[in-house]
Amino acid sequence: MTAQTILPANTLSSGYDVDNSLRFNDDSSDYLNRSVSSSGNRRTYTISTWFKRGNMDANQKLITAGTAGQEAGLQFYDGSTENTLRFYEYTGSDIITIAPNRLLRDPSAWYHVVIAVDTTQGTASNRVKYYLNGVQETSFATATYPDQNYDTKFNTSSVSNYIGFLDSHSAYYDGYMAETVLVDGQALDATSFGEFDSSSPNIWKPIDVSGLTFGTNGFYLQYKESGTSQNSSGLGADTSGNDNHFAVNNLTAVDQTTDTCTNNFATINPLDNYWAGATLSEGNTKVSTGSSNEAMSTSTFAMTKGKWYMEADFISGAGARMCGITPTPSFQTSSHGKAGDVTPHTATYIGSGKVQEGNGSGGQTELADYNSYATGDIIGIYMDLDNFKAYFSKNGTLQSATGIDLDSLAANGTGHYMFFVGDNNSGSLVCEANFGNGFQSLSSAVADDNGYGAFEYSPNITGDSEAKKFYSCCTKNLAEFG
Repeated sequence: MTAQTILPANTLSSGYDVDNSLRFNDDSSDYLNRSVSSSGNRRTYTISTWFKRGNMDANQKLITAGTAGQEAGLQFYDGSTENTLRFYEYTGSDIITIAPNRLLRDPSAWYHVVIAVDTTQGTASNRVKYYLNGVQETSFATATYPDQNYDTKFNTSSVSNYIGFLDSHSAYYDGYMAETVLVDGQALDATSFGEFDSSSPNIWKPIDVSGLTFGTNGFYLQYKESGTSQNSSGLGADTSGNDNHFAVNNLTAVDQTTDTCTNNFATINPLDNYWAGATLSEGNTKVSTGSSNEAMSTSTFAMTKGKWYMEADFISGAGARMCGITPTPSFQTSSHGKAGDVTPHTATYIGSGKVQEGNGSGGQTELADYNSYATGDIIGIYMDLDNFKAYFSKNGTLQSATGIDLDSLAANGTGHYMFFVGDNNSGSLVCEANFGNGFQSLSSAVADDNGYGAFEYSPNITGDSEAKKFYSCCTKNLAEFG
């Protein structure tokens, strides 16, 4: 069984922290590239990266070398569902195809892959070794190994390397990447890049790799700078000491995020997208609804206790806006009633200002009457599971100090509460679901009291009594409060 990469709620992992990742959006044709000026070791090298998927079921390329038809790299491709991550080299025929049977289709998980290549080995199966989350893969749908002493595309002069793309292909990557490494001249196993947590042995976590010998064409991309130039200040800066910096294409500072393999943030769940009424992008933080009667998308994280905060920024569109809290995954809801009904078993703040709970049979219970909101407004959603209360704010102004009781929802759900955004009528809209890892520029970038996340407004509720502190939905906070 593959090790997990999401910290369980009762674990505070210590050790090396990854501060940044880079968010790739396939709709924006995001990628990094670098031309290799001199050949290194074409027979022996290691590729390592951490990643969290955004758009699922799509042909996507993570790390590649070459041009279309003369190419090598890591690609989501299996000819059907596109949830197999294969390592391959193709030069008119399949020279290498190492495709595990394992499918990677958890949009909430950070994964780690290591590919160790050494074509000088006498045994074919030792020429390419594939590690996922610290464990060497041994079950393959396809396993085509290169000939002994085969010279691969990687580390070849005048052959470009790409992150999130391949030259002249449209298979852009969609999701997050962190700690992306190429070691030129050594075939290393996964323990050079990660370790199992001492207190939670099923948790695979990164280690500091800065002490590795990277070789001529080796690089270490930490995505910790925010510039767009091909230098040490750019998003594609190489921090290995080699200065093998990557050029930046269609990526900007807002694509740098603190959602990483050591602090995993919630996103919108593409597997829980009622009526398939929404298109997700920007690392599953941007929701674009279609013209269906109702579209509801829930968060990847479901909480059972603690105080949590998110912001729904309604950017554009004419849909009937809604957002709130639910204990019921939307795909479990068999009937949402007539057009315009509020999703059942939710505390739903709709654009008209009403806060309602729908019953799924054409009726609603009105829970409160707040200010209406429209395009350009940011709704703050506060989930207090210690006291079973929900609060809402509009552009930083709390709508009620008494909040909404969540007790009536508990009997209809699973005991795990999720945030959601969407529309509850015909029309379409675009919304940012910011769990602390949003895709838009912020004027204030307020973190929670633990220093995690970036919001337009404070996650805390203040008043005459002691401030209520709410936190962003990330594994560091879940380990402490969840």
